[in-house]
Amino acid sequence: MNKQILKELRAILGKDSLLTAWEERACCSYDATGQSFLPDAVALPETTEQIAALVRLANEYRFPVIPRGAGSGATGGALPVKGGLVISFNRMRRILEIDTANMIAVVEPGLVTGELQAALKQHGLMYPPDPASLKFCSLGGNAAECAGGPSAVKYGVTRDYIIGLEAVLATGEIIKTGVRTEKGVVGYDLTRLLIGSEGTLALFTKLILRLLPLPAAKSTFLLSFSSLAEATKLVAEILSAGLLPCTLEYMDRTAIAAVRSRLSSPPAEDVAALLLVEFDGSTDEVAQQSKQFTAFVEQKNNCSLRQAANEEETTELWQARRSISPAVLSLRPHKIAEDVVVPRSNIPDLVAFLERLADELQLLILSFGHAGDGNIHVNIMLDKSNKEEHQRGLQAKERLFRFVLSLGGTLSGEHGIGITKAAFLPLEINPPTLELMWRLKQLFDPNGILNPGKVFPDLPVT
Repeated sequence: MNKQILKELRAILGKDSLLTAWEERACCSYDATGQSFLPDAVALPETTEQIAALVRLANEYRFPVIPRGAGSGATGGALPVKGGLVISFNRMRRILEIDTANMIAVVEPGLVTGELQAALKQHGLMYPPDPASLKFCSLGGNAAECAGGPSAVKYGVTRDYIIGLEAVLATGEIIKTGVRTEKGVVGYDLTRLLIGSEGTLALFTKLILRLLPLPAAKSTFLLSFSSLAEATKLVAEILSAGLLPCTLEYMDRTAIAAVRSRLSSPPAEDVAALLLVEFDGSTDEVAQQSKQFTAFVEQKNNCSLRQAANEEETTELWQARRSISPAVLSLRPHKIAEDVVVPRSNIPDLVAFLERLADELQLLILSFGHAGDGNIHVNIMLDKSNKEEHQRGLQAKERLFRFVLSLGGTLSGEHGIGITKAAFLPLEINPPTLELMWRLKQLFDPNGILNPGKVFPDLPVT
């Protein structure tokens, strides 16, 4: 990036909003994948108009633009793999409006998800998507990846709650999509097209969010199993019994071991799996569902049941669940973290396959996640300095993907494609569909400046 470009960038942003020192750029060079790519510069815009001007300049000089929220992504979506300008949304993190009458919020993309939820709670409202990283991930990043979370089994994912947005196209135009109403079918649904596009089609500058009333009550249960197969088999049975938990999470033995020290009352050593089940709603609804669930579990002979007695116990259980991803690095120094999805009834097949795969390839493989919607997080633990072990880990990843697809599943439920799954896209998406996606990319971004190297392989689809 030459001096003339840097001069024009400073003219748009002001001298204090363009970062060029090595240590400043390094702060925006990495994400949760553990990979790192140094950008040429980092922009800290505060307005939509500044972003539009930055993108127009990038289009003129043909340098890459990489949108970045909190950098918590797990597939490399915010990594500047080809250098260029990282646009950080760290200074665009305001709640612009909370419309309590119509249950709508308008926010900037840099706002932390947990901060929004805390603010809404004061109004008796909730924004349901709740990724495990909610205390530090941003809403713009959630939108770019179409994030989910434990509550997706009842409430759905990010795309179900973003009803409109403002965005900047690759040529600098500012567009507005969607509505502020419960219904709206005017024109193409560009909002849904852009949600989950991983910064390859447009840059979000405002999000219009659909809200729900905050549930009056909540009840949390922990089920312990001596058999992983029995635990995963019960998931489909719970939902088939007419029960509707807001969350239905599971952890295998290795995940439990990683977070055991975080629990004041850890499960017994012979516990092979845990299910964390939660109900929410009105006081009467929760009481009825809890009673029905307790009666359902008492008919089973394969598990023990514990109900959280108070908010403190509930918080402890959730802290353990949300801590799994970082905690497992105590087991091995590196991991290949995947989030595959299979039909709920096929979860037992998936976990049995993982046990066979771990044994065959002599790897430590653990699984946990959103069993209620079939979205299972698979962590292949390894030491990348051991080249032979790393190769076995990569082999396990590909075999996992192929097995998931054989079950009628998909390669990603909420982490996106980024750079870590791009090579595997043709396993799931056939050539005509990939070609259509590529043509859409070219239409939105004719000069290929928006987040290059993501989702698609480097070469055009043919």
